[in-house]
Amino acid sequence: MEFAENNRISHRQLYRQMVIAFLAPFLLCLFGRGKILGLGGIAGTIAAVVILLFYVIFLIRLAPCYGDLKKTAGGLWGRLIGLFFVVYVILTAAYLLALLEEIVPASLVTGVSGRWISFFALLACCMGTHRGMQRRGRIAEVSGGIVLVGIVLMLILCIDQGEWSYLQEMLNGSRLTGKNFAESVYGILCAFSGIGLLPFVLEHVEKQGSAGKTVALAVLTLGGILIALELILPAVLGWNRLQTEEFPILPLMAGADLPGNVLARFDVLWMGFLLYSLLFSIGSLLHYGHQVIRKAHLGTGRVWMAVVIYLLSILEFNGVGIEDYFGAYLGYVFLPGLLILQILLFVLGRGKWKKKNSAAAGAVSVVLCFSFLLGGCGAVEPEKRMYPLALGVDVSQDPGGMTNGFSVTYGMPDLPKATGQDKSGEEEGNTALTINGATFQAIEAEYDRTQEKYLDMGHLQILVLGKRILEEKRWETVMDYLKQEPFIGENVYVFCTDDVKTALNWQGPQGTSLGEYLQGLLENHPESGMNQAPTLRELYHSRYQNGTIPALPEIRFPNGEIEVNLV
Repeated sequence: MEFAENNRISHRQLYRQMVIAFLAPFLLCLFGRGKILGLGGIAGTIAAVVILLFYVIFLIRLAPCYGDLKKTAGGLWGRLIGLFFVVYVILTAAYLLALLEEIVPASLVTGVSGRWISFFALLACCMGTHRGMQRRGRIAEVSGGIVLVGIVLMLILCIDQGEWSYLQEMLNGSRLTGKNFAESVYGILCAFSGIGLLPFVLEHVEKQGSAGKTVALAVLTLGGILIALELILPAVLGWNRLQTEEFPILPLMAGADLPGNVLARFDVLWMGFLLYSLLFSIGSLLHYGHQVIRKAHLGTGRVWMAVVIYLLSILEFNGVGIEDYFGAYLGYVFLPGLLILQILLFVLGRGKWKKKNSAAAGAVSVVLCFSFLLGGCGAVEPEKRMYPLALGVDVSQDPGGMTNGFSVTYGMPDLPKATGQDKSGEEEGNTALTINGATFQAIEAEYDRTQEKYLDMGHLQILVLGKRILEEKRWETVMDYLKQEPFIGENVYVFCTDDVKTALNWQGPQGTSLGEYLQGLLENHPESGMNQAPTLRELYHSRYQNGTIPALPEIRFPNGEIEVNLV
């Protein structure tokens, strides 16, 4: 049925809650540094999903035993079992909060401390944890389909960016062995171990006896997305690069753009889906924690549980934080302990269901999510930013002719003309700013000291490298710098030239900047073959594959006219 009674949630709401809660943790955490990838990863994922489908049947039958842990296992053992689940909730929520604290400042918002972001995120997720399950069901009802469709759309857009040769690298570079198969199976089971909390909420599901099909469908949906990513990631990023990326989903999103380059920072939309799912996951854990504490008669945990979660997410002991030991806890402590305790509960008997309201994360989490999106790159108004479309990098020289650093040139378009808002009599024109420095960090510091506008690299479309950069093999330093810049997408086209400053200062007959001209040349004339210029993503792949970069199209200026020679 589509809609449930007022005191329960429907099967559809349960399905959407499960999908939203697991999506972001899976996409962000399962594939870092080559984990659960390759032939072993695909086979292991399929096997783990099959095991989970049988496990779901066991969970449905176990649900009545979770109604009152004290009655099921006795006062002492009931409290110890409840404490076991509470520890899992606290550590998992702290891990996800630390994850949010790391990726949001690096990929979405600048100028704001990650600890403040995680603090307000946790505060939003805590609101309403003691209230009814129906509110959480309604949130999932409204947003679940949107999030799922958004993620699937991202995967579809990424398929077109894949290369068969890249996928062959995975087939040649990975082998299906008993070891990597077993590791993948166990890794997926650990990732899905949170499903062990499901019996705590089944009493709030309409017709819980038949909810197994809904849970199984959610497992199949998530498993299908994982298998799709295990094929798409190596096809788009390359096998060797995946061994070094901590969060490969982030560079994958950076190139998932709609045809025609509709938005310069379309990856912000995908980040919005991930961030919303992450907040929903944290809220769900707080909700389940409240349920466990209530059913194990451990008092109330509305305040202290949130405080402990936040402290664990930010504190480090001898340089070791929650992200370092959470995986070991999940694999060596929680999953084995979960199976033992569930078998114990099943043997001890079944308790009666208690009809009490559970908690839900408030809609404030949605507001917080979209406030991050609307905030963009910090609290800087658009008119106070500089938007380079082209970036030129060359070596710099001292007066004696010796190379001593880098020269970076930012090429900005005439924004009023580009947007059709220019006024007669105004002679703004295109501008190019050149800054020299020994390192890129020094160049950024010099920009901050001398320029009044915030540098927004989110609209960059063209990268121009000086030939001396290529000849002296200093392009690796350039790529290291670009890779750690969170707002530079990987669909940037790359060129080379003898004179970077001349190229970036060039203006077309109608005042067109180099970035506008080359972008239009590449994207508006596909029949001419001009769209074959390599992108930054292709340079990354070539570097990780064989330590080189592909030949770059050259920009020349014979007789003062621009000429682009494709290779």
